[in-house]
Amino acid sequence: MNARVWLAILVASLAWGTNGVATRAALNDGVPPVAMVAIRAVGAALILFVLIRLRGRRAPSTLAQWSTGFVQGIFQLSVPFILFTLAYENASAGFVGLFAALIPIGTAIAAHFMLADEPLHLAKAAGLSLAFAGVAFLLLSGDSGLDEGGRPLVAAVLAVGSVISISYAGVYAKSHADDFDPMELTFMQFSIGIVVIGATMLAFEGLPGAISVWGWMLIGYMTVVGSVVPFLIFFWLLQQVSATKASLVGYIVPLIALFAGIILLDEKLQLGIGVGGLLILAGVIMTDRSERRRIPTTPMP
Repeated sequence: MNARVWLAILVASLAWGTNGVATRAALNDGVPPVAMVAIRAVGAALILFVLIRLRGRRAPSTLAQWSTGFVQGIFQLSVPFILFTLAYENASAGFVGLFAALIPIGTAIAAHFMLADEPLHLAKAAGLSLAFAGVAFLLLSGDSGLDEGGRPLVAAVLAVGSVISISYAGVYAKSHADDFDPMELTFMQFSIGIVVIGATMLAFEGLPGAISVWGWMLIGYMTVVGSVVPFLIFFWLLQQVSATKASLVGYIVPLIALFAGIILLDEKLQLGIGVGGLLILAGVIMTDRSERRRIPTTPMP
């Protein structure tokens, strides 16, 4: 992979890694979790619509385009946004961020069944086993990264559900990579997400009450830096490299979330998080190296 791809992975990782810390801060400020996600989706869709119009293009209109956008809106956006946000209510940003490292593993499994040129072989299976050993150690330790009020098992179940959803959506998008423009697909997924997340908000929370200025600033950060920017980069990556390689943002996200949470939110680096995180990352690295040995990188134009 050349410098542009690595730079894209780094920027997306920074955006998603700090997004978790912003989410925790907004929850601490009293912003309702689903309302937070709904407002982000509306803001991101509006930004993307303006960007599309500035490029002199119209919003996507074909059934094939919106079919791909529908899948991304449900499985790449609505389900993981809601589940990850709820997970942050039960554990630290570092704890939840570790599960983002499982996305390349989940993607490798989904790609095995959905893409003919990305098989799951023995080395990948070994990496998978090591990563899930890290998850098991993390859960058995009972550590959540919070001084009090943490529920690591609840957070883990929610985060794993997010990983499964994202992994499926990423491989689905890779299988249709020739059929979409990254900006247009990102716009479609947020447009679909508005409907799904908005309905969820009304069903479980109702309309949000007053939100502080600080809360709105955090939501604005999550909308632009934590949503629009990394999704545009991710869909661009899917058009340049394999689905598993595009998911390598999961390498850096947990490290950024962990240290940013410690520095900015006074979260704790506990034994279970440290050891479990190392095992998870080792398993992901093993998976990536096995793929690089078997699948040559496609040069970028």
